[in-house]
Amino acid sequence: MIEPMNRRSLLAGMAMLPLVAVAGCMAGPGSYTVEEGVRRLLTLSSQRAFDRLIRPGGFYDDQLTRLSMPERPDDRSGAVLAAVLRTNAVRSRIAIALNDLAVDAADRATPVVLDAIRRMTFADALAVLRGGPTAATDLLARETEGAVIDAMYPDFADGLRGDAFEILTAAVAAASGFDLGALARDVSRQAGRAIFLAIGREEAEIRRNPRATRDPVLIALLGG
Repeated sequence: MIEPMNRRSLLAGMAMLPLVAVAGCMAGPGSYTVEEGVRRLLTLSSQRAFDRLIRPGGFYDDQLTRLSMPERPDDRSGAVLAAVLRTNAVRSRIAIALNDLAVDAADRATPVVLDAIRRMTFADALAVLRGGPTAATDLLARETEGAVIDAMYPDFADGLRGDAFEILTAAVAAASGFDLGALARDVSRQAGRAIFLAIGREEAEIRRNPRATRDPVLIALLGG
């Protein structure tokens, strides 16, 4: 397991992949595997996505990945949330705190995704490579989304009880039947979806302009 303090240095090091890893993928001129190409596509897409997400404001400043407090109007939890979020000022304050919490949670999810990519096997790598603009990300999400949610859940479960959410925790203390753990799970799922949306966006851009990666393997496989 990669220690938290090393995750950002890991991402920084991965940015060098197009320069230092080509020799391992190419046994000779024009020689490479399609499976390795898919793995490199996913690795670079994930590296770029996490590099954006784990910056301050990484979730909140992007409409694609911004999290919001889930609405659950059919149970008591929904009534409590509606009461807590009744003013724009409170909604904005909690939304910013929630998205700041997602930055730390995504930091914890980073090695989970990168390790999963290294372990993945691609039964039909050519079909993935020739698929839609987010075909590789869609496959990654199907295989790893549950593990990503599990990795982030502790940060959300602890964070929602922290000082930044004192308005919410005070309301929870006053209401019976409110399941803060279920709320943390809901937010973890939302953050997981946001992460894969961000990865998919990077994959689509790499497919659109593989030459910008300066990675000869991706350029050759994606027709740059």
